[in-house]
Amino acid sequence: MKKRSEKITPKDLNLKGFYDLDLLRAAGKTVKHLQKSGNYTKELILNTLQEILENPDQFLAHPDFALIAEKTKLLQAQNEQKRQERASFELKTEIPEFRIYGTEHIEQGAIKQMNVAMQLPISVEGVLMPDAHQGYGLPIGGVLATEANKIIPYAVGVDIACRMCMSIFELDAVYFERNKQKFKNLLLKNTVFGTGNGFDKPLEDELFDKSTWNATKVIRDLRKKAIQQVGSSGTGNHFVEWGIVEILEQDPDLGIPAGAYVALLSHSGSRGFGAGIAGHYSQLAMEKTKLPDIAKHLAWLDMDSEEGQEYWIGMNLAGEYASANHHHIHRRMAQDLSLKPLQMIENHHNFAWKETLIDGREVIVHRKGATPAHEKELGIIPGSMTHPGFVIKGKGQAAAIFSASHGAGRVMSRGKAKKSITEGDLKKILQEKGVLLIGGDLDEAPMAYKDIEAVMSFQTDLVDVLAKFSPKIVRMADKEKPRKRKKHGNIDFGES
Repeated sequence: MKKRSEKITPKDLNLKGFYDLDLLRAAGKTVKHLQKSGNYTKELILNTLQEILENPDQFLAHPDFALIAEKTKLLQAQNEQKRQERASFELKTEIPEFRIYGTEHIEQGAIKQMNVAMQLPISVEGVLMPDAHQGYGLPIGGVLATEANKIIPYAVGVDIACRMCMSIFELDAVYFERNKQKFKNLLLKNTVFGTGNGFDKPLEDELFDKSTWNATKVIRDLRKKAIQQVGSSGTGNHFVEWGIVEILEQDPDLGIPAGAYVALLSHSGSRGFGAGIAGHYSQLAMEKTKLPDIAKHLAWLDMDSEEGQEYWIGMNLAGEYASANHHHIHRRMAQDLSLKPLQMIENHHNFAWKETLIDGREVIVHRKGATPAHEKELGIIPGSMTHPGFVIKGKGQAAAIFSASHGAGRVMSRGKAKKSITEGDLKKILQEKGVLLIGGDLDEAPMAYKDIEAVMSFQTDLVDVLAKFSPKIVRMADKEKPRKRKKHGNIDFGES
């Protein structure tokens, strides 16, 4: 009777250099067959497998190891092709100049991150907005113009097309005060927040009839999640709130007479769909474009490549989807009020656009936490749950790459805010400002943010203020239990 050798485990195969999943499976089947035959000892099998990795050609005609040799040779050829496709780049030795608005209020970490972004060989121009703070890769509040055929997924951010939307209704402050409970109930009825959450019966949307949902495998795989989450909001700084907007004077582009009106303001993005697109293509960019570690998250995709085109399609679809999310919320509210809004204002602030600079150069402008502010372009810059936001009109300032801030900007990290701000602190400021908060957590307390009035004072050259919005009833995601930061390869999903 033949004696069977000691069983070979996947760990044994890993130690010999078998890591590829398909190759590991094939080796496992071969090993199992050979050990059953009793013709090979464990040591002889493992040594032979190691020799195959070193020189598969010698075993292509072997009666027992030919299949492993063929698969090994094929894998090595594929890996070599991938290595040749990867391009390695060095950063510029000098840091090109870039403009900073409100320098004294911006942390050094954000400036250092922008320095690195400007040293990319594809960078053309950059600017830091007055609400800028340190993020991942490109700082929040960073605007980066790159060569026209180069796009950086992580400079757009994880929450692709995070955006603002405001509906202004022909209702006054007196009506709002008399019907506060009604407006609170509308928030509870028509909004859903939280990681992975969505409506049990989401509204239908013509957006999902677009052929673009079949454009790539990544999009197709995420479509079901997108349908389930449409009209919902995420966590972190995402919110839906009722408040009073005071229009300072009638503006032809806004088209509403001066006065105070009830308004609905929402802030959220493309949910799990956008995060999936961001994670996949950011990882792919880092595999394709090798940069020094300090800049690795700023890896780009070539727009002439298949991957670059796929990301561009996915990013733009995420933009349409984020817009649909807001429109569902605002439509539900308007239907329950039996009113049509006088005006709806909206804008992205995590996105990339093909634009032309003042000198005629065509570029891709990445705005990561920045509001587009081309001449006469309307937008919204929010404050915090107790501090005002602003309806703005861009002045088309080329020095700022036609951009403005996207909010007040953090002065404390989320972790620091939770450690230094108490429930009592938050309750006190909510009472002082007369704001009702539904959900929310200490990391979003107003004290964790910069003074929005100061931030606005640094960008008077960039925008005109048309209206001032004061929040009254704010809904955010409920507190979540501490959880591990989710990663997709080397991409950190901790950023909201």
